Amino acid sequence: MADDALDKITERIINCAYKVSNTLGIGFVEKVYENAHFHEMRKDGLQVIQQYPIKVKYDNVIVGEFFLDMLVNELVIVELKAVSNLTDDHIAQALNYLRATDLPACLLINFGQKKIQIRRLHPSPSWKPTKS
Repeated sequence: MADDALDKITERIINCAYKVSNTLGIGFVEKVYENAHFHEMRKDGLQVIQQYPIKVKYDNVIVGEFFLDMLVNELVIVELKAVSNLTDDHIAQALNYLRATDLPACLLINFGQKKIQIRRLHPSPSWKPTKS
């Protein structure tokens, strides 16, 4: 997929996140934001699957399973948080999701602050968390 088409999808996802944030504000649990964001993106015409299952393989053996918060248009992972601040652990989780799926982008969105935090992530084998 061309970068400009991916950019347009992520822009629509982000616009929906701002609508949710402006309407709900802060203080709800993550699932509330997930459901509202899902609803807003569907209204916008995006194809969204909540709790999309992924199998992690190692040496062609399934070694784990997890669920993406949302998969949009079969291209973009949306990982939501409702925390006071995003951490390296949150970023590492999102990057692992990208590596496990071979998808081109993940939007890590945190509704836990007055102004939402949004990180657009792409697969990067060289990324390592900072030392605490």
